[in-house]
Formats: sequence, structure tokens, C-alpha cells
Amino acid sequence: MRRDFDPAQPELMDQAELLDGRPSAELQRDLANLRWLNRHFGAISILHRFLNRWLLPTIHDPRQPRLRVLDLATGEGDLPRELVTWCRKRGIPVSVDAVDANAATLAVARGQSAEFPEITFHEGDIRTWEAGKQTSWDLVLCSLALHHFSSADAVRILRHARQLSSRHLLVADLKRSRMGALGIWLLTAIFLREPMTVHDARLSIRRAFSRPELAKLARDAGWGSFKQASFPVTRQAIWIDKVSTGKESPFNPSAPDY
Repeated sequence: MRRDFDPAQPELMDQAELLDGRPSAELQRDLANLRWLNRHFGAISILHRFLNRWLLPTIHDPRQPRLRVLDLATGEGDLPRELVTWCRKRGIPVSVDAVDANAATLAVARGQSAEFPEITFHEGDIRTWEAGKQTSWDLVLCSLALHHFSSADAVRILRHARQLSSRHLLVADLKRSRMGALGIWLLTAIFLREPMTVHDARLSIRRAFSRPELAKLARDAGWGSFKQASFPVTRQAIWIDKVSTGKESPFNPSAPDY
């Protein structure tokens, strides 16, 4: 199954605009569907897996400073909210910078995140976004974004994300496959029938990268040492376990699926 990517035909959510200063009801329903999918189809569980992997060993260290997190292509901010909730339960001080290019989507994110002052939202292009004086974050995340971009831009995003991370880096996305495409078609035919969700979900799986393609993007971006694995459902991730000494885990392209 070849990648079907046409920059002239973006996803509908990428074209959403504010109407009289407000996000449309259609966009809000679509983002609610995405939040449900993230909860039940892998994005949240992947986040928890790596929070447990990286942060649990540090929670009893009284010298542990505030955790600084950057979330690229945050969407409506459900992953940052989940991360903050996880940190609150464990007494980990945290601040999150969440970046997205779409003003209408950010309006929904801000509305959903009113009880999360730890999160600051920014409108910007994740290929080039910078935050003034702050130049690095302890943890950089990017979830379900790469398939929105050409291969060349995906490499730019991965390279930029790598430059912004001082400790840990996690990029997760869909994994293109015929079975995945069939599953999403059935899901949107039977359950999630909102027109924007149907259009974008079916397009997304065709635009997603295969596992070998994602690994090549990381190498082209200069990641060097990284790990990769597949996850349920139709998900994959690449990551760097980076400690304060600057050493990274060895590249393991044959890591087993989780």
C-alpha cells in the first residue's frame, strides 16, 4: 500500500477557521471524536507507557526541578491535559508549552483546558516554532502529526524536535497498512459518522508512513540513535531515551511490537 499524500488536498480540520471568533460546531464535534479515539485507540496508552518509563524513577528525588514539556501539534490539548493529570497525581511539578498552527483548534484547546494553568498554548508552525529565551525542554512530544506533512517537512519536524529536546523525545503517529485502512473505514462507517471525522480519518491512514518509512525519516533528520515500535491500534512510535549526560540508547530497528 503506497502512501497517498497530496499537499493540495489537506485534511478538513487543517482548513478549519474561526467563525465570528469561535470554532465551528463541526470542528468541535470532530475534535471530540479524536479525543475519544486517542483515549481508546492508543495515543493515551502510549503516553502513559513513556511517562512511566522516564518519569517514575525520578519522582522521589527532592532535587527534581519542574518538568518542562513541549507538545508539538497539540490539537485540542488532550495529551497535555492527560500528562498534567498524571504529574499532579504523583506530585511532579510540570509546565507544558503546547503548539498548534490552527487558531480554531487552539480555541477549542484553551476552552477545554481552563482548569489546567500548567499548559500554555501557542499558535505556530511546528517546523520552525521557537519560544524566545527558552530553547530546550526536558520532554518533547509530537503525536499524530507527521502524516499531515510531506516527507521533506516531516524530516524538518523531526530534526527541529530533536534540537528542542534536552532529555527525552517521543514521536507517535498512525502506521499505514491495508488492515488499518479497513479498520478505520469500518469504524467511520458504523460509529464515528461525523462528516469531518469520516473524511479526515480515512485520508489520514492513507497519508501515514509505514514503519520502515518512519525509521528512514528519523535517520534523515539526524536522530542517530533511536528506538521504534508498533502499538495497538494502527499506531507506531519512535523515541530517544536521552539522559542528562547526553548519551542515547542504541538504535534498535528490530524492537518488538508492544
